Amino acid sequence: MTAGIDTPDRRGRTGLDRVGRDLTGNPRVRVRDVRLLSCHWYVERTTTFDFRHADGTWRTQERETHDRGNGATMLLYDAERRTVLLTRQFRYPVYVNGHPDGMLVETPGGLLDEEDEHPEIAVRREVVEETGHTIGEIQHVFDVYMSPGSVTERVSFYAASYGPSTRTHEGGGLDEEGEDIEIVELPFRRALEMIRSGEIADAKTIMLLQWAALEGPFSAGGGGA
Repeated sequence: MTAGIDTPDRRGRTGLDRVGRDLTGNPRVRVRDVRLLSCHWYVERTTTFDFRHADGTWRTQERETHDRGNGATMLLYDAERRTVLLTRQFRYPVYVNGHPDGMLVETPGGLLDEEDEHPEIAVRREVVEETGHTIGEIQHVFDVYMSPGSVTERVSFYAASYGPSTRTHEGGGLDEEGEDIEIVELPFRRALEMIRSGEIADAKTIMLLQWAALEGPFSAGGGGA
């Protein structure tokens, strides 16, 4: 009996070795085997598949995938005051990979609690937990695969306005999840400067800030940056 396959893992999941076996969307791909490597919290798999190349030949390939679920993130902006509301928190993976102190400035967001949870519901929850703001109308910007070579995660990007009236909670993250999140309000121009200086080095944050400058609330159509 193996956890995650025929007995529930710590998150109550079974059948994790079946994911991907029934894919039929690409006739050039035939999945042969899926092997579960681990399912402590996230899921690691090795998948063996046949791939038909452009010259018609079939070749067997093997790929490892890291499944951490899908996520959502949101840019909070005040178009009138020309500010954005971001967060700062410690990220061990970047600390161990060359970041000076591991403290990243980011847009608020997080993972979907369940596979079928709508990302808008998840991002509203995360924004309240991290920043203390309860947002009204939001805009869906795009959905992006952040590291498609090995990570299955798809992140949904949103934007919404904030102000004094949307501040309903303390924010700062959840103690039970070990979060210690600082709320950072910045002039939009300063946030763009921090991309150039390397002070903002988080991909999702850079993407949303650049969207805001090119097409969003701080674009020429929205009033200019």
